[in-house]
Amino acid sequence: MFSTVIFLVVTSGLLHAVWNLFTKQSVNKVVFLWSIQWVAVLLYLPFALTAIWHHHIPFVGWLLLTVTAALHGVYVVLLSQIYNAGDLSQVYPLMRGVSPLLVPLIGVFVLGEQLSILGWIGVAGVVVGIWILGNWRFGGRLDGPSLAPKATWLALAVGLSIAAYTTFDKITLHYIPVVTLNDASNLGNLITLSWLATQSGAIQAEWKANWKTILVGGVISPGGYLLFLLALHLAPVAQLAPMREIGTVFGTILGIVVLKEAQGRQRITAAGLITVGVILLGLFD
Repeated sequence: MFSTVIFLVVTSGLLHAVWNLFTKQSVNKVVFLWSIQWVAVLLYLPFALTAIWHHHIPFVGWLLLTVTAALHGVYVVLLSQIYNAGDLSQVYPLMRGVSPLLVPLIGVFVLGEQLSILGWIGVAGVVVGIWILGNWRFGGRLDGPSLAPKATWLALAVGLSIAAYTTFDKITLHYIPVVTLNDASNLGNLITLSWLATQSGAIQAEWKANWKTILVGGVISPGGYLLFLLALHLAPVAQLAPMREIGTVFGTILGIVVLKEAQGRQRITAAGLITVGVILLGLFD
């Protein structure tokens, strides 16, 4: 069963990286993300409604579903902004690495919890990887593009939102079927992005330029997260969330190979450090 869990999580991470590549390539990020939510909601709606029909959901389940849908909405709005602020191969591993880094550090310095030696090695790996990605050094910066402050703060905010919705999703799954939760998160994304998208005046142009990737993204975006939610039924979130961050390597490679972004070897090394660090944190915190 554990091999099935690994397959589900790694495939989920790959699909996540692919639709984030599509988002980076889009003309208007808000409209693109809004459009793929329409595809996702309509595609999975029959399955979500069927699941509800055969599943009794208490009031607390509906309440949790509303909260987690809102958290997903916050996440996707932040995501629509971050790809205007930095390269995919920089911001993608950064925002995916922030969340699993912050949670154990808060536990240590705020809650008085203990972190194992391997856990601290994991922290060091993530921090060094983020530093390399940012292309920073004391007293200046290295050659090549450094990460803008706006991108850094957005990555931090995205990481926090990922931690929040992942935690709430795990709790909500006690009351809500997987496919229903998945489609509700898509609906939360759609509602949150609607005002920005409709005010942009770019809907027709985005569909004309990217209708193929909108349709594909609308399938694989919720499909990838559905695989992760299925895995959550089989193993603890503390183990799965770190493993999913293998997607940081996928996202970095796609940015370098497909988008021809700079500092390829440096960024792949950084993404690898973040991934290994996150896995160590997940297994030995």
